[in-house]
This record gives sequence, C-alpha cells and structure tokens, in this order.
Amino acid sequence: MLAAGVWIRLKAFMLDYIGIVLYLLMVAVLTVFIFPEIQKLFQSSPGIAQLTGFLLVTLPISLYFAVFDAGHFRGTFGKKKMNLQVVGRDGKGIGIVRSFIRVALKFLPWELSHFLVYRLIRTEEESIPLSLAIIGGSIYGLMILYITTAFFFETEAFILRFLERDKSDKNSVIPL
Repeated sequence: MLAAGVWIRLKAFMLDYIGIVLYLLMVAVLTVFIFPEIQKLFQSSPGIAQLTGFLLVTLPISLYFAVFDAGHFRGTFGKKKMNLQVVGRDGKGIGIVRSFIRVALKFLPWELSHFLVYRLIRTEEESIPLSLAIIGGSIYGLMILYITTAFFFETEAFILRFLERDKSDKNSVIPL
C-alpha cells in the first residue's frame, strides 16, 4: 500500500483543523458565557490549569483523531476528503490501541508546551529558570524532529514507523 506524501497529509490536517477551530470556539463560548466559573480553574495551580486544559481541549481532539483513524472509519474527515486511509502494513484498518499510541506521539509536544506555558506565566523571576528553558528547548526539538521527518521520509511518518517496527525480530529493518 502506497503511503501519502507530506503535502496531501498537510491538506487533510488543515481540513480537520477547521473542525478543531470550530470546537475551540464552542469551548470559548461555553467557558466565557455559559459556564464562566470554569475560568477560575485556569487561575489555580499549574497542575489544575493544565488538567482543565487537557480535559477541555487536548483529550477531545485527541479522541477525535484516535477513534476516527482506527478500525472501521480508517480516517478523519480531512483524510476522507483527501481520499486517504489509515491502514496497517496488512492493508486493514489499525486497531484502537495503535491509533491511541500514534495520536499520543503526535500530541505529546502540544501537551508539553501547555505544561511549559502554565509554569512560565507563574514565574516571578526576571529570567526564565534553566529547568523551564531545557523543557522548552526539548519541546521545540521534538516538534522540529517530527516535522523534519515528515519531509525527509515522505512516504510516512518515520518516528511512528520506528516505534511500530517488529521488536521481536532482531533483523527487522525500517523500510524507507
């Protein structure tokens, strides 16, 4: 099965992003006008603020990608519009566990950046503490690595292929 190139996958993601923006607008309306008390959760400890953001934003969006990329659906709205399917090497839809792992890897830099932001806005020092600077550099490193591999290994996401390879076979090679 031939994998899609980076540009068609980007177009599919941009179509999905329209839905994400609409969802974020709905969350904004709910938290500002209908349930304004939710805003207080973002002003409490960094852990509570991050958990609230995770439950309102990251988790629902991650679930969208994980559920629709798995099994029966084989792709999100954007992927379907671009005639893409998420399948395993056997040509069948991937399972929900594999789909969740893929989504977790893709959204890890996003959630780590939230971790960083919630701590930076509460920093009372004039300069950024070294620990937060290291975390920030690591986050950008992960994002750059992920995006770069999409361009250099255009057939599919190299990092995901590396993590999904058959670890029981000592001679397994990552196909390029």
